[in-house]
Amino acid sequence: ILDRYGKQHDDDLKALDRQSKALDCGSHHELLELVESKLEESNVDNVSVGSLVQLEEHLENALSVTRARKTELMLKLVENLKEKEKSLEEENHVLASQMEKSNLVRAEADNMDVSPGQISDINLPVTLPLLN
Repeated sequence: ILDRYGKQHDDDLKALDRQSKALDCGSHHELLELVESKLEESNVDNVSVGSLVQLEEHLENALSVTRARKTELMLKLVENLKEKEKSLEEENHVLASQMEKSNLVRAEADNMDVSPGQISDINLPVTLPLLN
């Protein structure tokens, strides 16, 4: 069960990584469009290479902070899911033991109600004490 969970978890992380890369590409595409629109404006001559490099660094820093926050949130989610799994396993164990006890009590009660010796006693006629 744990191996299956680990494989599923790895698959989920790979899927999230693919989604993140797709979103990053979309964000980069949007940033590229923003930069192109800024460059197409009439004040292109006023923009220096240094300011564009600085803008790029700021964008990269913002992206790395966003990724770090996303990773932190995902790790917290995984930890919460592991805790929930452990709690559910414990609850399942308690419920299984309760069911086992209940079945044993029921079986004992059934055995006490109708034992083979009692069946023959039930069919015998009862003699009244006055006639003895």
